[in-house]
Amino acid sequence: MKRFLSLALFVGVLCTSNLVHAQTDTMKTDMKMPEDKSKRPSPPAMASATTSNGVSINIDYSQPSVKGRVIGTGVEPHKDSVWRTGANEATVFAVDKNVTINGKALSAGKYGFFTIWKGDSWTLIFNKTWNQWGAFDYKEADDALRVDVKNVKPAMMSEKMTFMVDKSGKVSLAWGNVGFDFMVK
Repeated sequence: MKRFLSLALFVGVLCTSNLVHAQTDTMKTDMKMPEDKSKRPSPPAMASATTSNGVSINIDYSQPSVKGRVIGTGVEPHKDSVWRTGANEATVFAVDKNVTINGKALSAGKYGFFTIWKGDSWTLIFNKTWNQWGAFDYKEADDALRVDVKNVKPAMMSEKMTFMVDKSGKVSLAWGNVGFDFMVK
């Protein structure tokens, strides 16, 4: 009888252990742990400034690297295609006041920032849908503003795509041998 009780107790403990282990695995797959975005090949970055007019400008983006590739053929942006202007999630452009972008009105808020590279010029797109992955769900109907600017070759080659914002309201992008500038007032 003692052997039977010992065996029953052993089997009970074994079954309980397997049940707890299975529940723990299910909890791990049901609860998504926050991703460490800094470990991505194109890490997150932020460019921000408060202008002399008191406008807060924030650009939240991910930094792709050139890695010896040719922009436009080996890596985005491809000519005449909508690009998320970065990597991973769409780049987010935010202003806390109504502004003008190169003289064209843009209301305060958050925008998905997309571009179309045309070789010697760019079309800057401020899209009302800012929370999206890449440009896969981009819809032109949601554009709040489009502005055309010239391509500006950076003074120095920039391995990582980089946005810069200064207190005058000038926003610049430099990546490889391509870039652009625009004014926020």
